[in-house]
Amino acid sequence: MEMESQRRTELSKEDLIGERNQGLGFCGWVIFILSAVFAFLTFFISIFLSVKIVKEYERAVIFRLGRITSRKAKGPGIFLVLPCTDTFIKVDLRTVSFDIPPQEILTKDSVTVCVDGVVYFRVSDPILSVANVTNADYSTRLLAQTTLRNMLGTKNLSEVLSDREGISHGMQMSLDEATDSWGIKVERVEIKDVKLPMQLQRAMAAEAEAAREARAKVIAAEGEMNASRALKEASLVIAESPSALQLRYLQTLNTIAAEKNSTIIFPLPMDVMSHFMNKK
Repeated sequence: MEMESQRRTELSKEDLIGERNQGLGFCGWVIFILSAVFAFLTFFISIFLSVKIVKEYERAVIFRLGRITSRKAKGPGIFLVLPCTDTFIKVDLRTVSFDIPPQEILTKDSVTVCVDGVVYFRVSDPILSVANVTNADYSTRLLAQTTLRNMLGTKNLSEVLSDREGISHGMQMSLDEATDSWGIKVERVEIKDVKLPMQLQRAMAAEAEAAREARAKVIAAEGEMNASRALKEASLVIAESPSALQLRYLQTLNTIAAEKNSTIIFPLPMDVMSHFMNKK
């Protein structure tokens, strides 16, 4: 894909300056020669107008009589221009970041969300960024907003909330392909925030709460079932030895008495009472 992008870039640059080999024309050469003679005659004055400097992160695209002079932008450092015939435009090559304004988007499942993001891009080809688009920075910002709306319009709400990385990567590839002919390289796209309507937030919170309550009831039921099984096994063990029940009864009384209660009410088994009645 990168090779194809480079090939398209080279073809675009050839189309832009393909007529340069045909020459400036008769009038163009006359004006160029007159400008050069004038610059030579007024060398000590024109030298201050001819010498230009661009910084390390800048490049200069030079136009001579309205034509781009070379396939490569000038800079960084010092370069010369001819007065009257040459003009130049400085292009900043540093990475630029901007926020995508919050966009009201209707998702695929008909839910309205408000989404914003951030885009990082830089100028990869100064000549294309000057010759192919009026304002590369502003055009990239508008395209990012449109791409965000189009991309999220094909996603469900669950995908928007859970697959931000995939959406960002898809937007980055789409923007990079669209801005390639402008000499712009989109380096990174990130989704910052997804804002849901208040009613939808309440509905989702109620749904989550209901799901948690359902899981809690299931867990409580499983605990009751396990406890009943343990009690059943304990009853079987106690049934094998009648004295075990009496010992368990006394242990329960001892536990209640340890709490220092002033009054203790406890049931008295009928089999104990019958034992004393038989003695009488």
